Amino acid sequence: MGLSVAACGGGGGDRSETRQPKGEQAAERTPETTAAPATTVPPPTTTAPVDPATLRPPAPVADLAALAERIGQAEATLRNPAAGPNDVATAALAQQAAYRQLGDHPEWDEAVLAALPPELHAAVQSHAAARREFRALARGPSATMPAWRIVPPAPADQLMGWYHEAEAGFGVPWQVLAAVNLVETGLGRIRGTSTAGAQGPMQFMPATWAAYGEGDINDPRQAILAAARYLQANGAPGDMAGALWHYNHSDHYVRGVQLYADLIAEHPGGFAGFYGWGVWYWTTQGDLYLPIGYEATESIPVDQYIATAPR
Repeated sequence: MGLSVAACGGGGGDRSETRQPKGEQAAERTPETTAAPATTVPPPTTTAPVDPATLRPPAPVADLAALAERIGQAEATLRNPAAGPNDVATAALAQQAAYRQLGDHPEWDEAVLAALPPELHAAVQSHAAARREFRALARGPSATMPAWRIVPPAPADQLMGWYHEAEAGFGVPWQVLAAVNLVETGLGRIRGTSTAGAQGPMQFMPATWAAYGEGDINDPRQAILAAARYLQANGAPGDMAGALWHYNHSDHYVRGVQLYADLIAEHPGGFAGFYGWGVWYWTTQGDLYLPIGYEATESIPVDQYIATAPR
């Protein structure tokens, strides 16, 4: 998730095939605990917006103090209304990297929370819990790379407009639609068909799309509207958990999506943080970041990709 990518359930209540999460942090470290980090709010960016294709996440940190500091600084930036777009984009990738690393190590929770201000504790715990839910969906690391293209998502204001349009039409909270979009394809970054045959930004099976979609399955607006239509038909918003279970037949999926939806709603910068998250793929050679511009028409061995990938 950095993303957990899952196939949407088929029409008529057919069970979906769960695709392994691709955003799990593979690094294993034994950090040490030191003093609490500073969480001062950085000044806003004054430079021109950076090209998102050039952004890369930071490397994993080596100790708990550095991890807590990364979380605190990223959260401070994302909660600062005056933060500029470059700062937000950089903080989002740092936030994602930090929570993936924390998610793999429940034994670090107590020390990391102790080093952070109490007002961040609930958000940190929710992020770590969501990561662990999607980690639990994983079938194991892949020995081959995915046949995907990684592209920029639609502009954030357009996505927000479509989420709100779908909420107004079908009653599904926009934060839930955003969370599903995030989990399925990184808000539309991943272009490719799932192992189960699901397609498009909201990962619909063709039979489900025939019943609930309109137009092009790859059109983000139409996909978001179809997702809201499908969730409403399966109990949303009254039974949100039940509706999400129909989308992917996994309690881990349901809990993870709900946690991300709550985090999006937690503060005004919540969605901006998730909007800046990138795409990761869990492989037998560790967790690999797939930048915008990654493109593969067929699966190749991970070793082959690593040997030829640009540095």
